[in-house]
Amino acid sequence: MTDSKTSTNGPLSNIKVLELGALIAGPYAASILAQFGAEVIKIESPEAGDPLRKWRKLHKDTSLWWYAHSRNKKSITLNLRSEQGQQVVRDLVKDADIVIENFRPGTLEKWGLGWETLSAIKPSLVMVRVSGYGQTGPYSSRPGFAAIAESIGGMRYLAGFPDRPPVRTGISIGDTLSSLYGVIGALMAMHHLQSHPGQGQFIDVALYESVFGVMESLIPEYAQAGFIRERSGASLPGIVPSSTYPCKDGEYVIIAANGDSIFKRLMRLMGRDDMADNPEMEQNDGRVIHTDAIDQAISEWTMLFDIDSVLDALEQAEVPASKIYTAKDIYEDPHYRAREMIERHAMPDGSPIDIPGVVPKMSVTPGGTRWLGPELGEHTDSVLEGLGYSSDIIAKLKADGII
Repeated sequence: MTDSKTSTNGPLSNIKVLELGALIAGPYAASILAQFGAEVIKIESPEAGDPLRKWRKLHKDTSLWWYAHSRNKKSITLNLRSEQGQQVVRDLVKDADIVIENFRPGTLEKWGLGWETLSAIKPSLVMVRVSGYGQTGPYSSRPGFAAIAESIGGMRYLAGFPDRPPVRTGISIGDTLSSLYGVIGALMAMHHLQSHPGQGQFIDVALYESVFGVMESLIPEYAQAGFIRERSGASLPGIVPSSTYPCKDGEYVIIAANGDSIFKRLMRLMGRDDMADNPEMEQNDGRVIHTDAIDQAISEWTMLFDIDSVLDALEQAEVPASKIYTAKDIYEDPHYRAREMIERHAMPDGSPIDIPGVVPKMSVTPGGTRWLGPELGEHTDSVLEGLGYSSDIIAKLKADGII
């Protein structure tokens, strides 16, 4: 529901975004802007469009992921390797506020669409450039994907158990982190424009740096003490207790009782007043020394009960805990529904589809889903007509394979 103070257009409704590139990092950044009202014009190749259209589970030859990932966007097809297609981009930039691209560095320059060219057309332009290794440096020309960025950025080495090879999480977290940094950079650049009219800038987002940026104490600990963090399985090293514990019914519970007062509540719940009152365990640095004993005590307690009983007891004691959710658990959870984090829409054939809700929640200018990911080239004619292209010119571009 909305009230008189709430905008239905979103806080970015006066912003126009031109999206170049494909798959996740650049397009997801544009998707976030689109969810909050920006007009996003996505350029796709005329042959097959964004490869994401064919990733994972499909419905009538279109990825279910696509419908959520590209919500609220307009799709136009354009051959960027052609001079005519490149000119269309330059025409679009004249009225754009933000350009987002995730090609390998140098690609847009080769096509006459680099920063120097586009910013000369529109001095106030903000350009988000996402790549594997950044626009400069000895690795800049290398191709990069999230899996590689997660490895070079330090995340992969820490994922898994110490006696096994490193693993990855089941999502492209390196891409998503880069998307978020790209959006943050774009919004900061737009804010800068308010006090420096006409002074656009580009934001250089590297996948590996986006991962590296969230690696917490990794480098200070190595630089100061020569300490190299190793894989620690299901626990959060150096923060105690925060781990995964077995229950009587074979399920597992996540318990994060690393706050000093929370630790005491957990220990008293377990009947371990000796630990709750142990001065060596009052603060985290002391508890770290006793990690094995604390985790063993918690495991012995959780193994006495099934997971529902454990969760009920922990909730009553105000100790943060959860079972490990599957997609089914998420889908059936009442809190997700109450927060409108699962939205139902209709695909082009009328079939229902449920997609994630919009994050974050804003009290006055909320985001929303105006339409699902578009069909390939669905908006080509209308966008070109808006640039002043005549029907004859549009027909010629189609005949020449430019659109």
